[in-house]
Amino acid sequence: MEKRKLGNSGLEVSALGLGCMGMSFGYGTVTDKKEMITLIRKAVEQGITFFDTAEVYGPFINEELVGEALAPFKGQVVIATKFGFAPSQSNNSRWGELDSRPEHIREVAEASLKRLKVDAIDLFYQHRVDLNVPIEDVAGTVRDLIQEGKVKHFGLSEAGANTIRKAHAIQPVTALQSEYSLWTRQPEKEILPTLEELGIGFVPFSPLGKGFLTGKINENTKFESTDFRNVLPRFTQDALKANQSLVDLLGRIAERINATHAQIALAWLLAQKSWIVPIPGTTRLNRLTENNGATSIVLTSDELQEIEVSASQIKVTGERYPENILKLTGR
Repeated sequence: MEKRKLGNSGLEVSALGLGCMGMSFGYGTVTDKKEMITLIRKAVEQGITFFDTAEVYGPFINEELVGEALAPFKGQVVIATKFGFAPSQSNNSRWGELDSRPEHIREVAEASLKRLKVDAIDLFYQHRVDLNVPIEDVAGTVRDLIQEGKVKHFGLSEAGANTIRKAHAIQPVTALQSEYSLWTRQPEKEILPTLEELGIGFVPFSPLGKGFLTGKINENTKFESTDFRNVLPRFTQDALKANQSLVDLLGRIAERINATHAQIALAWLLAQKSWIVPIPGTTRLNRLTENNGATSIVLTSDELQEIEVSASQIKVTGERYPENILKLTGR
């Protein structure tokens, strides 16, 4: 698999990464740990060197899973994890409250190092911007952790352009992780130009629209009670039906070049900028292989133009998050 550099940082990773959250959290029944260890190791065999986790996924168990799975590949892979919440073990509060106080960042770093079984965290993201803690203090704390050898690179997630600039002035930001796909294009307005100007890489999560852009979901799809898509406005029956035209667009291109919906969605993202590294997640080996096949698809300028023209005529229905979660983004 081809490699890409995240902005000007010099951090080189596979063109596609692997989002590991769904292996432990969020999408219904938690899958078998041994199977997921096998899947992660198969990803390494297929050329993936970039793996994404966070302390709140589970909480804690996803980092443990990733750490165990990648222990044999120390020095060969890049593991990204996140701080910024105070996870609750209670079933009533999955992620807990925002907490980016410097002392908490340090606590998280120490705990994540142990769970990931590494000597230094390759990429340490602030999971969401905490308005109670100046971003300069957050960046300064991570800068200190980098100087101490406990962290290698600093990242932000779902941050706004002004926050990115303020953080970058204190400690260079290697990557921003935010949602970006054919049905979530808000980053194009202000975020992508800011990242390009500052030399920061972009790591789109949910590049397949939480499964919707694969063409395997329609208005009749039922999710398990523990699947968080049940609370997302875009996954109501009406919204799924209204947004189907976007999936149909992907299907037309896919059929023409003998690819899948998912591969076209990922190939489109890869074609946007050379410093974009999507991190699709999966719990199935066949989907892993399918997704990775996107890296060998090069959409022509005519195909990209066709997608652009057609997509511009489609109005996406539904917010990507409920209001209480949406307000944590773009700050």
